[in-house]
Amino acid sequence: MLKQQHQLFVALLGVADAAVVAGACLGAWGVRHVLLKSEFPPDWESYFKEPLILFAVPITIGMLWACRLYRPRRDRSLTHELVQTGKASVGAIGAMIVVLWAVGNEAIGHDPARIGEGVASVTIAGRALDAGRVQLLALAVLLPTLLGVHRALSRLLLRMLRRRGFNLRHVAIIGDGRLGAIVCRTLDRNSWTGLHVAYFISHHDQRSRPECAKRPVAGGMSELESVLERYPVDAVYLAIPTARSAMIPRVLQRLEKFAVDVRIVPDVQARYLPQSMAVAELDGMPVLSYRESPLHGLGGVQKRIIDIAGSLSCIVVFGPLMLLIATLVRFGSPGPVIFRQRRVGLGGEVFSIYKFRTMYHVQDEGEGAIGWTQRADPRVTPVGRWLRRTSLDELPQLFNVLRGEMSLVGPRPERPELAEQFRENWRGYMIRQHVKAGMTGWAQVNGLRGDTSLRKRLQYDLYYVKHWSLGFDIRILWMTLFKGFVHPNAH
Repeated sequence: MLKQQHQLFVALLGVADAAVVAGACLGAWGVRHVLLKSEFPPDWESYFKEPLILFAVPITIGMLWACRLYRPRRDRSLTHELVQTGKASVGAIGAMIVVLWAVGNEAIGHDPARIGEGVASVTIAGRALDAGRVQLLALAVLLPTLLGVHRALSRLLLRMLRRRGFNLRHVAIIGDGRLGAIVCRTLDRNSWTGLHVAYFISHHDQRSRPECAKRPVAGGMSELESVLERYPVDAVYLAIPTARSAMIPRVLQRLEKFAVDVRIVPDVQARYLPQSMAVAELDGMPVLSYRESPLHGLGGVQKRIIDIAGSLSCIVVFGPLMLLIATLVRFGSPGPVIFRQRRVGLGGEVFSIYKFRTMYHVQDEGEGAIGWTQRADPRVTPVGRWLRRTSLDELPQLFNVLRGEMSLVGPRPERPELAEQFRENWRGYMIRQHVKAGMTGWAQVNGLRGDTSLRKRLQYDLYYVKHWSLGFDIRILWMTLFKGFVHPNAH
């Protein structure tokens, strides 16, 4: 019965998606018609003569299916579904371009004779685009937008229904200890999933108590099959303590007799787990990625592109200012203009960081060797004090970013001797080195600079590593414009 209900839901969702795709095609055709013929309202009857919809609907539905958007995953977030919908839309547009190129551009009215009387092209950003390209551009905007809105509204409607007791899936939890209670309370808090805990099955041979987390304990492991037969459920969550984890393979084998979804909740405290744990497979062997750099793959390439473009742009913009600062430093006190110091970067590699010299040259060779500078530090020159207060002494690090030794955004780099000390004394400190050191970071824009708590700074750095995204980087860069230069803790 459950499978039939799911198939019906998938069919209805597929029909709704197809209608949204058709609507996107209609909107794209309307944009093309209005722009090229300057006529409103357009002649909608001629829309049905346009064959683009014949390609768009099946291709987009296929892409949505390939992105697993027709599978029942109630524990996936709305954000995840919207991201997958965006990927499917982009893939569908790319596939349509290839197919239309293969069958001929006439399929979307590239031939001016099909447009009727009027202009056969429109100028956008100084470039003349013909009818087909205008329509595809409009579709590329409308398709992900409409599909995203449709999926979001569908999710919100389902959440409302599930909170009112409709469209529920019943769950049994194997394990009536601390972990089982946590699973039950977590599912109760997230009622939008529609997952309702019906009962527990004790991980002992016989049940040791009548209820757990205000749910009945229907039996023990010796009664597993009979309990599931008497009280059918849609899914089973294994919440077995570590001390009895050896029984999990046998339990999974026994559950193969039942057509239920099975989830395993590991008995590991949340603070030891990464924000998201990727599951991979190597020659049939499942592998859990407990910890890895978030910059592996496409994300790292995108971040590097932003670093190169951003550092080059800033060097051009701040070039005159850096020349002025170099002159002030040179004539402000004897010594080199640029100060170099060994710092630890990505993967523990040591590099030389560049800064404008801010201390008198006599002490400059050991700048910072004794400790961090204090307010009104006598070693700091008058020009250096102003540079430190405004953070302009760090502008030469743009060249470190351009060389690939640093990034625009990331945890601030430490000296090797301090990094070795923190590595022994602060748990999780080395996770900072899973990303490149940055000119600015999440800790810095939140005021954690100078003589502030090292523990708090580490917490912010680890939060950044675990939650890294390009959007997060852009947010930090934007905050840097207002909070990252002049700050009371900068000295």
